[in-house]
Amino acid sequence: MQVPTQHARVSGSQRKSTKIPAVKHTLPARHAAHFARRTVTEAPVPYALAPVYNAVQFHCTAVSHSVRCRVSHNDGLETPHTGEVPFRKILCANRGEIAIRVFRAGTELGLRTVAVYSPADRLQSHRYNADESYEVGNTDMQPVACYLDIESIIRIAKEAEVDAIHPGYGFLSENSTFARRCQEEGIAFIGPRPETIEAMGDKTAARRAAIECGVAIVPGTNQALQSAQEALAFAEEVGYPVILKAAMGGGGRGMRVVRNDFEMVDLFNRASNEAKAAFGDGSMFVEKYVEEPRHIEVQILADAYGNVVHLYERDCSVQRRHQKVVEIAPAPGLADEIKEALYADAVKLARHVKYRNAGTVEFMVDKHGDRYFLEVNPRVQVEHTVTEEVTGIDIVQSQIKIAGGASLAQLGLGSQEEVPSPKGFAIQCRVTSEDPEQNFQPDAGRLEAYRPPGGPGIRLDSAVTAGNFISRYYDSLLSKVIASAPTFNKTVQRMARALQEFQIRGIKTNIPFMENVLRHPVFLAGHATTGFIEQYSKELFVFEGHSNIRANKLLLYLADMVVNGPDHPGAVGSPPSKHTPGTPHIPAELSGVPLRGWREVYTSQGAEAWAKAVRQHKGVLLTDTTMRDAHQSLLATRMRTHDMLKAAPATAAILGSAGSLEMWGGATFDVALRFLHECPWRRLEQLREQVPNIPFQMLLRGANAVGYTSYPDNVVDAFTKQARISGVDIFRVFDSLNYIDNLKFGIDSVTAAGGIAEGTICYSGDLTDPTRTKYTLDYYMDLAEQLVDHGIHSLGIKDMAGLLKPRAATQLVGALRARFPDLVIHVHTHDSAGEQGSMRSLCFFGLGSLSAAALPYQIKQWLVITVPTREQLQAAP
Repeated sequence: MQVPTQHARVSGSQRKSTKIPAVKHTLPARHAAHFARRTVTEAPVPYALAPVYNAVQFHCTAVSHSVRCRVSHNDGLETPHTGEVPFRKILCANRGEIAIRVFRAGTELGLRTVAVYSPADRLQSHRYNADESYEVGNTDMQPVACYLDIESIIRIAKEAEVDAIHPGYGFLSENSTFARRCQEEGIAFIGPRPETIEAMGDKTAARRAAIECGVAIVPGTNQALQSAQEALAFAEEVGYPVILKAAMGGGGRGMRVVRNDFEMVDLFNRASNEAKAAFGDGSMFVEKYVEEPRHIEVQILADAYGNVVHLYERDCSVQRRHQKVVEIAPAPGLADEIKEALYADAVKLARHVKYRNAGTVEFMVDKHGDRYFLEVNPRVQVEHTVTEEVTGIDIVQSQIKIAGGASLAQLGLGSQEEVPSPKGFAIQCRVTSEDPEQNFQPDAGRLEAYRPPGGPGIRLDSAVTAGNFISRYYDSLLSKVIASAPTFNKTVQRMARALQEFQIRGIKTNIPFMENVLRHPVFLAGHATTGFIEQYSKELFVFEGHSNIRANKLLLYLADMVVNGPDHPGAVGSPPSKHTPGTPHIPAELSGVPLRGWREVYTSQGAEAWAKAVRQHKGVLLTDTTMRDAHQSLLATRMRTHDMLKAAPATAAILGSAGSLEMWGGATFDVALRFLHECPWRRLEQLREQVPNIPFQMLLRGANAVGYTSYPDNVVDAFTKQARISGVDIFRVFDSLNYIDNLKFGIDSVTAAGGIAEGTICYSGDLTDPTRTKYTLDYYMDLAEQLVDHGIHSLGIKDMAGLLKPRAATQLVGALRARFPDLVIHVHTHDSAGEQGSMRSLCFFGLGSLSAAALPYQIKQWLVITVPTREQLQAAP
């Protein structure tokens, strides 16, 4: 079928020029439906502009399916099919720059290209670089999960009549199930066979294959591990350090170096979870860690007829957290005999497993020149570009051709002698949206300006442009910059110049860090190892002269103020109060009265006596939380020790009969150190001097202390002991998931320090709803019984979500009181206004004490409940 294109629309002044006839392209009949409604318009244009007319307009009407479709035939100058592959349409099951790289390779072969994109990527560049694009996944899915949805991708490919799928790198590129599903649906998978992916993509299977063909390996497990206990057993056998790796993935994901038994369980679980999120499989393997080797990888190409060639090596030693940062081809300063041995091992292994398509065999080379097989990446690598630059071979096009049945001889690579020798050097730097001054924290936001470099010897593989929004959902890669030159030093100079030319505004990048890498003498000498960044971190993390982002943000702020006016609190809404609160004074009737309080019972008689005295108390005790971090909710500020000390004498006198003062929460310690630059220990000591009579209380998250990560047991014990010495009396131990082992650990730590241990259970669900079967009364009673048996002095009920209804409150506390009549019960809610009914019902039930902040509408409210027995309640006046 012949389909005509449409000319570009032109201005009236151009209509007098010569008419140019429509140009026609021949397309296969099976794809003709996509172009059925193209129209022909003979628009006169100047003859000199005839080669560049464009604006083909057509409508996609034949493909009828539920996914969103966008056909983006950008110009009328279609590249005719070269006839080198049997395909007509190719889909890339990926995003970003690698998707665009595949589309460019396909377009040069005359193929139509198809993109898939997640809802989060609906405005990203890669979908507009393809002839057609389709939404995959939905807004209910995690953004990464959309590109892991095998069946949706297969369905789109079938409905769009795709002949071949390129997986790119990451996502499904090493997923044998995906490759097999393509095979089952008659779609060519541009990569190895499913069986090869299983053999090589699984790191443990690849190790077994290497052993079978005599390739040296680092001692490690030959089977995937599912538990940290298996890894511990291996480490005990070979000794530390060892390295954990994801069995089904790469790119540094799911990789951790472990140096002792204490780190193993935590790091294994973290690495496994990271691997599962990235690759859909949390299996791990572990091997002996070789300190500071060079990371050398060999690029191979193999056809379906048993022929294998290598395209020489790349040096990927400059890494941060096992993620490659700078790649070089060929490896500078590596002895020729080592190179030849690496080539032989790579080709031998590829032939042994009957490898097909492009792949990378990775090795470590230690300081003695000994080489060890690491893994095989059965896909195109991020750094394939440097090999392309020094050999002149288009690796992605070679992949497509091999998937179409071409032999290496048909690619002009029939023997190793026919492979072009490397010409000069090439270096790739990965420009990412990471802030090296903040431990490479990913940045997000809109690219307000993006001006990439150019010039001789510079190649740019990118998928962003000015105006794009960079999200945190995906990899932080912005662009791959590739420089090539005849010598290594000239290549470094060219790359440094390219990085200086980059103009990026709106987000932070790692460019200053890479500039430091390029100028470091160890890198310039070609001696960088995998420990390079860690070893020379002091020099590499000194940054100067990069104030562009701050200046740009300041200019944007000033422009916004001029055009739109200020909108910050105080500039809009009610004017701020001009009243300056005075320092609270001790009332005259309390002046000179000796300071007495509940702390006296504790310090003189101990925690058990304190608990008994509080339980016997028939009044309502108050616990004030103002000096904790409640003031951040109440006053919208961070209070200094200086301000607290002004109020401390009056607090000691006025609240002398209070149950306690809550002093530390999750944020207090952090705020004092990082924002106020104060010593939190000294704060406690100074306040304790001013308030000697009221017990101080704090939150303790078991093994997490007052942080949000697990700390070693001895650290938590020392922290608790120091808190006790500095003035804390009552430790409210809780775990948001009611993990009993963590609660018990916290209680043991408090008891060892001599403090009052309050075991806390977190309330969730609704006891009054019989259809809810998880968080039942039996659940809470069993948890409370375990805490009581462990020796707590009081029991806390923490209602963080404000779910404790009046009926549920009386039901729960009533059951607890019936089983534990002598126990102090403490109820805490984050919903003061909504929970007033519940608190009143508990007071009616027999409330002993109440706590709140000194200001109204307090977010975090405490209720210390010391409910008397029914006999005491009946005898009370």
